[in-house]
Amino acid sequence: MTTPRDLLIVAMDRASSSPVERGDLSLALAGAEVIDLLGAQAVELDAGDLVPSARRAVADPLLDEAASSLARQAPYESLGDWLWRRGRGLSATYLSALEAEGQLARQRRRRWMLFRTKRVVLVDSPARSQAADRWTADEPVLAALAAAIGIRDESTGDFPSVSDDEVATVLAAVTDALGELADERQRRGRRLDEAAVNNVRRGY
Repeated sequence: MTTPRDLLIVAMDRASSSPVERGDLSLALAGAEVIDLLGAQAVELDAGDLVPSARRAVADPLLDEAASSLARQAPYESLGDWLWRRGRGLSATYLSALEAEGQLARQRRRRWMLFRTKRVVLVDSPARSQAADRWTADEPVLAALAAAIGIRDESTGDFPSVSDDEVATVLAAVTDALGELADERQRRGRRLDEAAVNNVRRGY
């Protein structure tokens, strides 16, 4: 398993107590991909840019897809730009992959006897157990990514520290991107509120 997959599983397992916005999760998954690619020596950071190494296959298909999407020659893409581009809809991509692998199941649920909706739930699997073990051990990278999107274990203390400088740089970039996304949500909310007030004044 990979860090993005473990992060998604943790997010789903804790969804009832710590719901996560899809956009936030997608950005964090993109950051997790970079961290795993750094660990696989498939990419390196150079002055904030993602510079791929000699093309090598990565065992996980989604990570390999991420590696293949990197700019192969200068000018290289900045880490921040790549997070936004790669992160677009990434949570849905990972959900589809887990479902195709049999890691998820769809349950039908009745509401008020009138509407029926489907929801995706995790099944018991070695992958789920591995993610749970990593979470319980408070593994720094997974814990830091989870904390960035609002998932925290009540037993943990301060924000987890990461010793690797490149990994810390990625985590900081994810945090910055999440902050930008939160600001954009606030701006949209204000515009909607202003539009509603204007409609009231016009008699709508």
